[in-house]
Amino acid sequence: MAAVEYGATAENLQSLYREYDWWADRDDEAVRRALRNTDETVLLREDGDPVAAARVLTDYVYYAMVYDVIVAENHRGEGLGKELMAAVRDHPRLQDVAPSLLAREGLVPFYEQCGFEVMDGEIEHPDGDPETLSWMLYRRDDE
Repeated sequence: MAAVEYGATAENLQSLYREYDWWADRDDEAVRRALRNTDETVLLREDGDPVAAARVLTDYVYYAMVYDVIVAENHRGEGLGKELMAAVRDHPRLQDVAPSLLAREGLVPFYEQCGFEVMDGEIEHPDGDPETLSWMLYRRDDE
């Protein structure tokens, strides 16, 4: 099991983003700026190295949108994605709000295994990309 940190540096995130073509164009200053405007981050470490991360934008009451979920390439398939999503769900400052996210079609089953449900069918990607996304909301057991 990885160590959970609530908080991440731009360097932590960039070490993960650089491994994935989706975020290859993110430069260090832009990531620092995004992080300054991010309400919460969750970082998993193994042997001191960042292995998974997610950012959350929230008002702590109604909305907690999860962004940039990533697991280091050499650690995929080890269950770290589920650990990461559990850490987001269990974040002490997010207990009054259900996290939601936009999921790439192929990842919907993964997020469903993590407790998220598809809310309103598929929507077009905001950037006009032909890939469809699904809005998902975590359902807490007490709801």
